[in-house]
Amino acid sequence: MTTVLIADDQPLQRLGFRMLLESQDDMTLVGEAPGGTEAVRMTAELHPDVVLMDVRMPGLDGIEATRRIVASGDRTRVLILTTFDLDEYAYAGLRAGASGFLVKDALPEELLSGIRAVASGDAVVAPSLTRRLLDTYAKRLVAPGEPAAEPALQDPRLTSLTDREREILTVIGKGWTNAEIAARLHLAESTVKTHVGRILAKTGSRDRIQAVILAYDTKLVEPS
Repeated sequence: MTTVLIADDQPLQRLGFRMLLESQDDMTLVGEAPGGTEAVRMTAELHPDVVLMDVRMPGLDGIEATRRIVASGDRTRVLILTTFDLDEYAYAGLRAGASGFLVKDALPEELLSGIRAVASGDAVVAPSLTRRLLDTYAKRLVAPGEPAAEPALQDPRLTSLTDREREILTVIGKGWTNAEIAARLHLAESTVKTHVGRILAKTGSRDRIQAVILAYDTKLVEPS
């Protein structure tokens, strides 16, 4: 059973999500938070598998709430909900540690499959859309005063990777799917999955999206 917490300041939006979740046999709604502060507190108390996190909320917004939830070390994963598919807040949410994002007008089955994917440890954003998002905002959203990324060969997060793992991380950052990696590098898809799992473990990446961000941060991949 997947437990879900809704964080949204709009009562009608929460009602819609609640009705959808309650129609599923494999999901349980454990709470509703009308703001970011409540979302952080309720996550610490309830430990849901997934938080559906709105971005624009009064007080503590969804980005900072996500950052605090992830920083707490809780097993909870955050699924950012945004108005536009290339919203700059979505990128900020991913940087904060969210496991993916969906647009609010997604079809009900897309939202449900997204929740299940995040709960199982997968990323929700398709690789091609991840690439598009990062290409658009990677340069724009560097925080003032943030130091430039270290060269890839010197970054401590990459030092334990083998040459093959570094190669696969690079093409993950370019938006290749596992099937594309297998075909182009002449590997079995099961072997690719094994490599991806090791890359996530060695680099401390929570999921594939965080691995993509790592590839950009360490200059393995440059925004086009």
